[in-house]
Amino acid sequence: MTMGFSNLSRRSFLAAVGAFGAGTMVAPRFALGENGKVLTIRSYSDLQILDPAYRLSLPEDDIIRSIFAPLVIPQAGDVWGWKGIAVESIDQLDDLTVAFTLKDNIGFSDGYGQMSAEDVKFSIERIADPANESPYAGDWDALKEVEVKDRLSGLIHLKNKFVPLWTTTLPTPASCILSKKAMEELGEKITTRPVAQSGQYLLADWQPKQKTVLKRNPDWAHEAGGFEEIHIIPIEDPATAERGFEAGDLDYTWTSVSSLPRLRENPPPGSVVLEKPSLAYVWLGMNRDNESLKDLRIRRAIQHAIDRPTVVDGAYFGAAGVGNGIIAPGLPGSRDSVTYDYDPDKARALLDEAGASNLRLTLDILNQSERLTAAQVIQANLADVGIACEIKQNDSGTFWTLGSKDGDYFLDLQLVLSRFSMQPDPSWATVWFTPEQIGVWNWERFDSAEYKALHDQGLEEDDFAKRDEIYKKMQALMDESGCYVFLTHEVVGAIHRDTISPGLKPNGESLLSEFEPA
Repeated sequence: MTMGFSNLSRRSFLAAVGAFGAGTMVAPRFALGENGKVLTIRSYSDLQILDPAYRLSLPEDDIIRSIFAPLVIPQAGDVWGWKGIAVESIDQLDDLTVAFTLKDNIGFSDGYGQMSAEDVKFSIERIADPANESPYAGDWDALKEVEVKDRLSGLIHLKNKFVPLWTTTLPTPASCILSKKAMEELGEKITTRPVAQSGQYLLADWQPKQKTVLKRNPDWAHEAGGFEEIHIIPIEDPATAERGFEAGDLDYTWTSVSSLPRLRENPPPGSVVLEKPSLAYVWLGMNRDNESLKDLRIRRAIQHAIDRPTVVDGAYFGAAGVGNGIIAPGLPGSRDSVTYDYDPDKARALLDEAGASNLRLTLDILNQSERLTAAQVIQANLADVGIACEIKQNDSGTFWTLGSKDGDYFLDLQLVLSRFSMQPDPSWATVWFTPEQIGVWNWERFDSAEYKALHDQGLEEDDFAKRDEIYKKMQALMDESGCYVFLTHEVVGAIHRDTISPGLKPNGESLLSEFEPA
């Protein structure tokens, strides 16, 4: 969820509401009131996979980076950059070579010994190996090999120049280091029971759909995390999380975009309201392999049926603007307009031409209030041109597997309202819609060899103007496919106690290891 500039967001108060909308009371919080030792935050989804090669959502990224030491992490603050965690030093020697030296005395839990350059080689090459079918193999698409020089140092050799290396690969869980010995003994991917942890924190407890607890790693010999414990409560609906914060049960939460005007005007006592520019993108996708949507004229009609400003205003109460693609303003490839926009008369004409006057479709969404509001506006738009649309709400555990080829629903999937988080390079937006991602994250099953060739070209091109042209053309191809209605990049809203200093990327996404008491 993974997954230029980049979830997500991807997720007295209600714990089970956190995952499913109604439920039982959470035990009272003992966070900062207990000498600042415990931080309690909201996540928008529960755990499913803690394997760096197979992770599903942005909140999992944050936990993975905390319990499996990465080479580097994004730098907290308002400027994009990176910060070393497992490395004592890391330098790009030339376009094709990166040298690294690990910090000494980084140990793996469960008796698996000290982290070595051999573990770095194993972890990176495991993601890159096509045989492992990692959805993040593209992060290391340019990898030739990792060469081990000695116990703590080595060289990362690339096959070709790779512009996003320092923005979308190294600072993500794609650089998290696993124990080679532990993984070979395990013989399968990590799910929710991590082995051989090595980070600043350890996963101490997981209560499904209720709470995840991280504790400081007592064997971590370097810069420690800011809190003894971090309690992560899965609450899918941001409005529910806001009520939990106001009740005193959370120290930090992302907010709904629509709540930002109210919170800015009247913040709860002792709180700080944040608004950050978002790199995420929200769109309506259409599965072109579904029998009801195979005709391009029908998909084009849906593109013309959607009044994008009304959808965005309805969902976000004017706090977010309309987006024209998957690449946010400020990055190469950001667009000023779409190819096919709101024109209900054209939509009706295309439906008549296709003989689809009594079309009935389903629209799958994540069970969140903003998504539901947006879906209801889309439903009304479609009804206006003669398409009946049923909205299907899903909890996060179900939603993020809907389009997977490993499931049994991917061909039945018709319309889906999705939001992907981003990293600070446009390639991290475009990679999920390549042919290799069909049945993984490319749920629209958009299949374009030209798009793939342009994506590969963009990975090596470092001229801004040329990259801008490449990525604009790629989004035009997405438009032409009829599979996409681009909606918004949102903004990121958050609220926290004035007793903490949150560790955040420039786009407002959290870095758990960087949170500290104020």
